[in-house]
Amino acid sequence: MATDAKPKTIFLVEDNRGDIRLIQEALKSTAVPCDIVIARDGMEAMAYLQRQGEFADAISPDLILLDLNLPKKDGREVLAEIKASDTLRHIPIIVLTTSRNEEDIYKSYDLHVNCYISKSRNLAQLFKIVQGIEAFWLETATLPPNTP
Repeated sequence: MATDAKPKTIFLVEDNRGDIRLIQEALKSTAVPCDIVIARDGMEAMAYLQRQGEFADAISPDLILLDLNLPKKDGREVLAEIKASDTLRHIPIIVLTTSRNEEDIYKSYDLHVNCYISKSRNLAQLFKIVQGIEAFWLETATLPPNTP
């Protein structure tokens, strides 16, 4: 159980507006307070994480939910860049995608993703998935300390 009252910051990298809205709603229904930061493409995600330009004061996220199929720079490239970075690789990443392609699953784990979850189009199932993410990653797991 979380002992820290400080809200966790979840960085959602997702381009689909409907999925963003559903994931936000599901996270609002959880018991752990969390702030959600959203990037709509891979370039924006990397700019945020590397605190470039308008993101110079960005808060380092506690957890990243990453879609694989993103515009400008896809999730596989984003995952590879994060895990190759000395300053970012400690942030847990959950690939949350519609892809059930075995190659995507193997490639994601080869790139050291922490967890791979296939999104459900069923609202109740999606809420259950998000609640499972919250229960494990925000309540049970000990996350690395957040960097300033």
